[in-house]
Amino acid sequence: MSTTAAPRAVEIYNLVKEYPNPYGDDFRVVENFNLNIQEGEFISLIGHSGCGKSTVLTMLAGLNEISDGGIIVGRKEIDSPGPDRAVVFQSPCLMPWLNAFQNVMLGVKNVYPHATKAERKQIVEHSLSVVGLADAMKKYPRELSGGMQQRVGIARAIALQPKVLLLDEPFGRLDSLTRMELQDVILDILAREKLTALIVTHDVDEAVFMADRCVMMSNGPLAGVGEILEIDFPRPRNRVEIFQDPKFFEYREHLLAFLEQRAHLKTGSRTFSNGNTMGYTDQKGADLAAAVATLASSVA
Repeated sequence: MSTTAAPRAVEIYNLVKEYPNPYGDDFRVVENFNLNIQEGEFISLIGHSGCGKSTVLTMLAGLNEISDGGIIVGRKEIDSPGPDRAVVFQSPCLMPWLNAFQNVMLGVKNVYPHATKAERKQIVEHSLSVVGLADAMKKYPRELSGGMQQRVGIARAIALQPKVLLLDEPFGRLDSLTRMELQDVILDILAREKLTALIVTHDVDEAVFMADRCVMMSNGPLAGVGEILEIDFPRPRNRVEIFQDPKFFEYREHLLAFLEQRAHLKTGSRTFSNGNTMGYTDQKGADLAAAVATLASSVA
């Protein structure tokens, strides 16, 4: 899709995330992460484990405090969770004593406290129908398969009518067939509801098939945007056609080459004079560790 015509739904600027370090300065996981997402755009965020993908997503969701920089959603800077940003996690985290309808209704009651009972019921039923659970609304989590439970999680998210849908490896625990089915469910929902979305994934094929742009993160610590790849496939997307398109394999190889290149930058760890060890996973991390080790040695 064109990323120049549509207005911006999300602006992430100079985003930083630090965690306390008992041995000195705070440990910086994400540094100067910058990304603009247009309305209706689908972004996939990919990178090696531990690079900070989910950290960026949870900061965007308002579930993780921002250390520096900022995030603007709908022209408003965020500092807490809100119904304009709905999250689908890897585990649906359903209340086992509530059926599918009641699990979705929990969020609807909080977001639409002034709606009538009939209006809230209509929202819940519509959301469950969209994900293919019209005939399973009264079933409890123990009566649902893993894929069906995740559908309830997706319904719970879209029932809030968010501006941005955030997906944190939502298909990671599912078998391949269910994974493909739910990918199509998500794409259909986004097309129907005109939502903006960001997915964190380790699956290169999934990243290419679903997204308009693939954002590749550099390794952590001090992780940021390493490269952005535009995916030039029209929507709606036909899985068979795309997987037979030579461009799909070009995109796939590009992502794999980036990940392989980053993997070669992993070089180990440094041990300080006091016996503490600091690991690093890329050149920036290696430089940081070297500087800290030198400082520690001089102090000692």
